[in-house]
Amino acid sequence: MNNTYHDLVQQTFDFPQDGFEVKDGYLEFNGVDIKALIDKYGTPLKLSYLPKIGMQIKKAKQMFDNAIKKHRYEGKYFYCYCTKSSHFSFVVEEALKHDIHLETSYAYDIEIIKKLYEKKKITKDVHIICNGFKQKGYTRRIAQLLNSGFSNVIPVLDNKDE
Repeated sequence: MNNTYHDLVQQTFDFPQDGFEVKDGYLEFNGVDIKALIDKYGTPLKLSYLPKIGMQIKKAKQMFDNAIKKHRYEGKYFYCYCTKSSHFSFVVEEALKHDIHLETSYAYDIEIIKKLYEKKKITKDVHIICNGFKQKGYTRRIAQLLNSGFSNVIPVLDNKDE
């Protein structure tokens, strides 16, 4: 069996997806000629389409809202953006425009939280879920957040040592 990468993509993905189009044999994304970008900047090439972030957040919130109503859930739901999915400030700041909270996974994620606060992108009442393995540096930084007045920091403990 001689499967190609092209075969794998066709079997795995429904393509083209929203925003993508093949025009004159070349891929376009929301009207932008990807080939022209590759010719100019080379590969690998990573694209971040900021409007998609808000659309996906809205979609997730709607799905949870539907499930909450269906199952008569009486608690509260807070969408938390996981900083490890993208640490780029322009991505995190775009996500924050959609009434979200944050999830951290590593010690350096806490530095992102501090910078966002310094830039007035978040307040100290934002929910911060602290996931991931808690090494000393991470727990120290979580404690710093709590001691500096962040009121909704929730460390998720995976074992008794944490």
